Amino acid sequence: MPLSEWIVDDHLRDKPAAVVGLYQRFVALVQVCGPFEYAVSKTAITFKGSRRGFAGAKPTADRLEGYLDLQRRVEDPRIRRASPYTKRLVVHQFRISAPEQLDAEFAGWVREAYQVGQGQHVARPPEP
Repeated sequence: MPLSEWIVDDHLRDKPAAVVGLYQRFVALVQVCGPFEYAVSKTAITFKGSRRGFAGAKPTADRLEGYLDLQRRVEDPRIRRASPYTKRLVVHQFRISAPEQLDAEFAGWVREAYQVGQGQHVARPPEP
């Protein structure tokens, strides 16, 4: 019997409306950047650009967790951990529990991550 394929709805099933709203707002921030694809697994929903994945999301019982791949390190209370991923990329694990946390600053990080998904990190080195 083949394994069933995970879809976004599997991650949203039985989640509180507030958490679903956080996920939808996150997706909206990604959508304004340009075209992308989903890669859904049991552990996360990955957002992929033309070159690579650049962000991920996982709705939980009380918040939205996920990651953004950036060319620099960001220090912010929403970022619970930032770790080098490659020589040019730092993966940032985030936790969002309220809509106001998905503000203009966070949207800027999503735009930066989207550029990584388009291969910008290969085309030019990170800014200081």
